Amino acid sequence: MSLSATPATDHGLVNLHFAQTLVDALAAAGVRDAVISPGSRSTPLALAFLRQPAINCTVAIDERCAAFFALGRAKASGRPVALLCTSGSAPANWYPAVIEAAQGGTPLLLLSADRPAELHGWGANQTIDQLRLFGSHVRASHALEAPQAGFASGWLQRLAARAVAESLAPQPGPVHLNLPFREPLLPAADPREWPQAAELPLPSPAAAFSEAFSADTYAPGWTCLPDPAAIAATAASLSGRRGVIVCGGGAFPPAFAEALLALAAALDCPLFAEPLSGLRFAALERSQLCVRQESFLRDSSFVASARPDWVMRCGDFPVTRQLQQWLSGCAAAEQIVIAPPGRWNDPQHVATRVLHGDALHIIAALTQAVNAPAAAAWRQSFVRAEAAAEALAAKLAAPDSAAALTDEADRLPGSDADFWEGVLIPALLARLPAGFRVFCGASMAIRDLDSFSGGGSKPLAFFANRGASGIDGNMSTAAGIAAAGPTLALVGDLTCTHDIGGLALARGRPLLVVVINNGGGGIFEYLPAAALPEFARGWLTPADADFAHMAATWGIGYQRAATRSAFAAALELGLAAIERGDPCLIEAVIDREHSVARHRAWWEQHQ
Repeated sequence: MSLSATPATDHGLVNLHFAQTLVDALAAAGVRDAVISPGSRSTPLALAFLRQPAINCTVAIDERCAAFFALGRAKASGRPVALLCTSGSAPANWYPAVIEAAQGGTPLLLLSADRPAELHGWGANQTIDQLRLFGSHVRASHALEAPQAGFASGWLQRLAARAVAESLAPQPGPVHLNLPFREPLLPAADPREWPQAAELPLPSPAAAFSEAFSADTYAPGWTCLPDPAAIAATAASLSGRRGVIVCGGGAFPPAFAEALLALAAALDCPLFAEPLSGLRFAALERSQLCVRQESFLRDSSFVASARPDWVMRCGDFPVTRQLQQWLSGCAAAEQIVIAPPGRWNDPQHVATRVLHGDALHIIAALTQAVNAPAAAAWRQSFVRAEAAAEALAAKLAAPDSAAALTDEADRLPGSDADFWEGVLIPALLARLPAGFRVFCGASMAIRDLDSFSGGGSKPLAFFANRGASGIDGNMSTAAGIAAAGPTLALVGDLTCTHDIGGLALARGRPLLVVVINNGGGGIFEYLPAAALPEFARGWLTPADADFAHMAATWGIGYQRAATRSAFAAALELGLAAIERGDPCLIEAVIDREHSVARHRAWWEQHQ
């Protein structure tokens, strides 16, 4: 059936024609996932999405959880995910996830239904000003008019393709379409006359806009390179001199890791791999890699003797304070930053050169232009430091290692003096099957991952919400990632409690949730607030949540562990549930005071 406009006598039929044309065009442009929150004003679009066979629809009643779920789905797939809700305060619940998507460079399509113009400003129910609702946090914003008979279908198809393109390039992020509908929302006509969803392939004018994108990888079909003279000048400043490459997190293409290692080999320099870089756990040649820098950079004598002439950064700014402080101490060195167009990843204001463009092609161009490595002794000093830190980590993994770090005897009843994050994290990662996705929560979880994860050739994919680094929506994001396959969510007790509604989205998905329950905001133990008399009330804020009941609420399997052996047993049961496609929550009970003591003892060994 033609998708041209229908007579104005049936506004509901016009609405559905309009909605189906838009959704079919989104499918034609490559959208494969939509997350829908129930509502009335969004009915035409919800029906169009549910009837489009090329788009997988997830229904989530809480708009905030829905938005973070869409964020996780987009992180895992690299494709823009459509997000739909009704009018009023509903789209305002998307705001935290929109900010995270904007800061983290994750493509989302925000479709907010709305009341028509004649109802705004007249006290109509569920009507707010939704135009420019997300301000500067969207890559583009499109305010549409309510559908009219005879609407231009070609324009609507091109708008859909344009919105998809804007969400991906030049910098991925969210795009907002505000879509008003007049009542009646659905047709009065015989349902046999209602428009039907088009089947793929969907030839349309949108193809002219979408053909520049790959259907498999969904990466832009064009690249943005800096001026060749800048590449030549940068390569000349790197060649033959002592340097360090630092790789943070980012949505890098598959070939990026090998390209970056090839550059490090050409320069014969160490490559500091952050946990979200994709370099720590991968089948790669590892002679240039350092994954224990958070440890050996605490050694002041080593830092003083190994001062680089240059530092090159790519990806996000480093996670840990230790690496941040080291970078600040390298202010006298030349510092080169590789960043996407329009991004300035230099919060310390020390960059001497910023190369904007496609990171993979910049790295490849630099590798070709480099003409001399550093002296062999330069990298070897880092190899020795890495090996020494690795040896200490191996001791940490040995039985009763924690007891050797501290002689304190008091601990939580039933807990294990040898059970803390420093032994939990490497044991957990060692047991995960290859190909697992790992979502790491904010605060201490991501920092402990950096300190204790180590590395290896087993491929694991790491994710986190580091754009704005909030604890909100972490469980929903992890559930969205789990829609792509088996996923671990490593989070703290407050992070899990903050997004308890997100656990509902874990049902029927292979999500293993490991909650490190250390009785509140453990990260604040290491910050100035810990010395305040109001610390427990204002910062630690223990939730005292019953995680067994929390899991049972959503029909999720539950295990509790307060010792190494109990955790190992719980992990086996959790992984068995994942193999069946079921979620499981493991509560790892950590004595916070002992954990703090062991962290500090661990750090002191490296000073």
